[in-house]
Amino acid sequence: MRMQIYNALVNKHCGIREKYHAYHDSASPKRRLWSYFLLIWLNVRYYVLRDRRLDLPEVAKMFEEKELPNNMTESRERVDNSKKLDEFVSELSKYDVISFDIFDTLIFRPFSDPTDVFYILGEKLEIMDFKRIRQEQEWFARKQKYKKSGHYEIGLEDIWTHIEKEIGVDAEQGMSLEKDTEEKFCYANPFMKLVYERIKEQEKTIVVTTDMYMPSAFLMKLLEKNGYTGITKMYVSCENECSKADGRLFELVKHDFPQKSIIHVGDNEKSDISMARQKGIPSVYYQNVNKHSKEIRAYDMSLLIGGAYRGIVNNHVYAGLEEYSAEYEYGYIYGGLFVVGYCSFIHDYCKKNNVSKLLFLSRDGDILKQVYDMLYLDEKTEYVYWSRKAATKLEFFYDRRDYFRRFLYHKVNQNIIVEEIMKSMELSELTGKLEGYQDKDESGNTTGIKLKESNILTEKNIETLKRYIIANADYAEQKYKKQLQAAEKYYRGILEGCKKVVTVDIGWAGSGAMALRYLTSRIWQIPCEIVGMIAGTNTVHNSEPDASETFLQSGKLVAYLYSQSHNRDLLKKHDPNKDYNVFWELLLSSPTPQFSGFQSGNACREKTEDRYLPDLDITLQFGKYDANQEGIKEIQHGILDFAADYKEHFKDFPYMFNISGRDAYAPMLVAASHNEKYLKAIEKKFDLEINVN
Repeated sequence: MRMQIYNALVNKHCGIREKYHAYHDSASPKRRLWSYFLLIWLNVRYYVLRDRRLDLPEVAKMFEEKELPNNMTESRERVDNSKKLDEFVSELSKYDVISFDIFDTLIFRPFSDPTDVFYILGEKLEIMDFKRIRQEQEWFARKQKYKKSGHYEIGLEDIWTHIEKEIGVDAEQGMSLEKDTEEKFCYANPFMKLVYERIKEQEKTIVVTTDMYMPSAFLMKLLEKNGYTGITKMYVSCENECSKADGRLFELVKHDFPQKSIIHVGDNEKSDISMARQKGIPSVYYQNVNKHSKEIRAYDMSLLIGGAYRGIVNNHVYAGLEEYSAEYEYGYIYGGLFVVGYCSFIHDYCKKNNVSKLLFLSRDGDILKQVYDMLYLDEKTEYVYWSRKAATKLEFFYDRRDYFRRFLYHKVNQNIIVEEIMKSMELSELTGKLEGYQDKDESGNTTGIKLKESNILTEKNIETLKRYIIANADYAEQKYKKQLQAAEKYYRGILEGCKKVVTVDIGWAGSGAMALRYLTSRIWQIPCEIVGMIAGTNTVHNSEPDASETFLQSGKLVAYLYSQSHNRDLLKKHDPNKDYNVFWELLLSSPTPQFSGFQSGNACREKTEDRYLPDLDITLQFGKYDANQEGIKEIQHGILDFAADYKEHFKDFPYMFNISGRDAYAPMLVAASHNEKYLKAIEKKFDLEINVN
């Protein structure tokens, strides 16, 4: 009967079950009673008020919607709404004794929920569902302690005594492993570390006051390891059988320093602030960095990667130490996990497929190579020059359909004149002959359409221009032949001795990689297989959604974020017409000039970035730089910092680098909330040219 009642009240409707467990499972012992009142209220909402939203849980929603700040950076908002470093130190300096909380104040963990550490512990023990077991046994131990002693304060030994009975793991072994795991992950809060050091310089008395089940000896060791030395005394709830939450732990501090002025610093509004003040101890609130995480951060992610991503981002951005630029935050918050995950995906593919060398294509490969080399030392990687424009010009020899599609059809009705288009094709010499060209259709009849240099390319004259170029194909081939020969020299040197290489790019059709593959095997006949690695493919919103499908199916192209065969929700969400391609390409932008192609001999022109390679007797030709070079550097800075932080925290846990494409895309889904308002604000800072120039 009890189960029937439970199923009727809790399990019958998904939304009720989710909200009840979200409160009940994480509630403190005293607050758990309120979960039953919540359960009654949820059922009233459903059956009496007919709130049918409770039929579906939050996790069933397709995509998250978050209201992101777009008029102020997150770090700036944090600093503006809290005490700055000097103010913090100044206020503490007025007192004789400074008391600090430990976790989320002096010490950070790289998770948004501290109990996520139990997932890692469960993996080490090879016990399934260990996090739930660990939490349940802690609760049982607290209830038992209350029955015996009238309080809930327990130590780690109490918890593991219960766990040993439940799963058979030796308590001593379990305690040692839990301490070791905590020690590996815990690190100093950079903001509070500076506060601590400056207070210590003033020779103030420093104590630690914390509600914790870990023994003081371990906590002292943990703090000293992270640079918090010179602590006079530690007050731990489990050893004193009283807590900050009930106020009695603060009474002990007051008792030990009767003639001293005392102030306490912590992140819990009730335990650290309200209770301290009730006991006559002034307090300074250090807002928990994860407090507002649900309002702005991605949660539709796998549990471990999501917790790690949010923890690292929140700790870094909300510590309060620095104000970062909007571009830096774009890189750190929305690009960092993607780049780390993409690099890990590439690395895994290369190991499994005996890849000889990894080629990062300019310019999207710039930041990818930097992060890859940081994560995977001593691997054979190379940054190589390739671009849409360089590939498209060489396609004139074997795929004129794509050549004209990119140079002409993508520019129809965009107010671009014929002279500019011919210049971008590097066929300006043909422009002067347009006046005398007599256009004929496929049947040989005169069309009557005449082109001028100043004409805007439209649907009416595009076929005329195309036929004109085809009529002068010999000239175009001669023009591009030297480029083809120079490109062959360049790539023969790079591919020498390689049986299989992977080229890395952002996407989207994968035409760059496939063009290089075709040229290598069919035109240059270099005995090396090329596989194209792309972040994402064309989607249902593209005019050619299936352009790459056979290459993806055959394995000649490999996609990370999504494709026709995986993460199809992203395939339907990612819309180039809403600038989604631009948002992603912006993450991989580079403070280097656009690569426009190859040329034989020393073809360097004055006042350009062209580079002559004497060993090959070829010239690498470059165009202009993208706008906002400093902003691009800031994006890269943010990505590199995230990658360094992620590597530092999880270097001993290689499985934490198995970041799925869906997880890597999740932060960008949040950024795309509310009609891409945030992303459009970032885009305005740049002027990217995505199409062939």
